[in-house]
Amino acid sequence: MLGTKVATVVSVRVGSIRTHARPAWDEVRSRPWSTAYWKDEVSGPVRVGTLGLAGDHQADKENHGGPQMAVLMYADAHYPAWRALAGLEAMGPGGFGENLTVSDVDETRLCVGDVLEVGGARLQIAAPRGPCADISRRWDAEWLLKRVLTERRTGWYLRVLTEGPVTHGDDVRLVSRPHPGWTVDRVLRLRYEPPRLPADLATAASLAGLAPEWRARFAKLSPAARD
Repeated sequence: MLGTKVATVVSVRVGSIRTHARPAWDEVRSRPWSTAYWKDEVSGPVRVGTLGLAGDHQADKENHGGPQMAVLMYADAHYPAWRALAGLEAMGPGGFGENLTVSDVDETRLCVGDVLEVGGARLQIAAPRGPCADISRRWDAEWLLKRVLTERRTGWYLRVLTEGPVTHGDDVRLVSRPHPGWTVDRVLRLRYEPPRLPADLATAASLAGLAPEWRARFAKLSPAARD
């Protein structure tokens, strides 16, 4: 499997910071919502640097962006099921604020630490995407965040190992898999769905390819940390 094509890039997207009205149900009513969640499709090659795609921005740099969240990838296969839900009929590539929408893989088929060759760039899966209320705000669907977590169709963040261009239609190739068995889905379940086995928490806290924030969270959840 290593070195073989596992997916295709079906959409490349970047976003600028824009201001939007908050939904009526949003508890944060004191200020407008500034976000780069809306991503526009790019037709030609886009350079991927260590902090993400050229032209892509983050409004909340405390919780988004940085080397461990440089690129957000999402499975195209999830969108038909989302579109079947009331209010989400227009959802498609970019609907989850992702930079790269890809075919043929999802959270159950990729592992944290996987190194992927995408066009001229080499990326490594750093962590699942920890979804926040922005997905509900984007689609004016207060219930959506809980549904995303329940179904674990969150997408995943990647760090950039080698900078380079990516474009629509590029192959995605699996270069290496240092943590077989530790799928993005498994890591999501371990964080958000107790009960948790102590051995799993200890192992997850030691995964070199997993983002430091996630390793620290699993270390804190470990029974040994509470003794």
